[in-house]
Amino acid sequence: MTGLPPDVGVGFKPDHHAAIRRAPSQMGFFEVHAENYMGAGGLPHAQLTDLRADHALSIHGVGLSIGGPRLDAAHLARLRALCDRYQPDSFSEHLAWSSHGAEYLNDLLPLPYTPRTLDLVCQHVDQVQEALGRRMLLENPATYLLFADSSIPETEFLRQIALRTGCGLLLDVNNVFVASVNHRRDPRAYLADFPLDQVAEIHLGGHAEEALPSGPLLIDAHGAPVADPVWTLYAEVIAQRGPLPTLVEWDNDLPEWPVLQAEALRARDILRGGSGLARAS
Repeated sequence: MTGLPPDVGVGFKPDHHAAIRRAPSQMGFFEVHAENYMGAGGLPHAQLTDLRADHALSIHGVGLSIGGPRLDAAHLARLRALCDRYQPDSFSEHLAWSSHGAEYLNDLLPLPYTPRTLDLVCQHVDQVQEALGRRMLLENPATYLLFADSSIPETEFLRQIALRTGCGLLLDVNNVFVASVNHRRDPRAYLADFPLDQVAEIHLGGHAEEALPSGPLLIDAHGAPVADPVWTLYAEVIAQRGPLPTLVEWDNDLPEWPVLQAEALRARDILRGGSGLARAS
């Protein structure tokens, strides 16, 4: 694994394959969800093999349940086979849990930030990195509730995982904004405490909003353009940290390829110190 280029990428969707191939792509890399490619063959693998021939690749897991009681050995073996097959430039997962016993939930659920949970997550990150033979990145979550027994700030929790395991961090700026609004906190204060020196990739995405009597509830829905406040936060991170591989996620209500490409090019404009920030302000 050589690492992604400090450029922009998008999540690859099969609907866009033909459009990408009709014209030279301006993307620095593409990302796929690991669980969509755990079969042996078929059209998904044919398209991904074609794409991988001339693009950097990020594989992003959504089903390891890194914060669950134990890792699924069979799932980890499938993930190892996928990484061996495509040799991605990056592999990442979420700081979340999504399974309990034999039950698997179609969601990324939050964790209590306690010393016990920290030990468990570090053990699992070590297990994943040893099994895959590669460094992984861990993504900060979008959260909708807080645990009363959490005793470690999320930013410190992530910092300790990176220091203890040698993993990198994936900073999802939209997740920062979503969680901060939901918990009535300042996203800039969160980012000021975030271990930016451990960040190897950034995610951007759109969110949905619901009006509640207590105030707005933001949902990390990945079905809309990146919101202006998220662009602004992203530009501030880049100004402080410098260029980093940046992915635009759009998984639901998928737009036509030119719309997604335009979002990525706006990120590139900011990444290179251009006018993207001015448009977002």
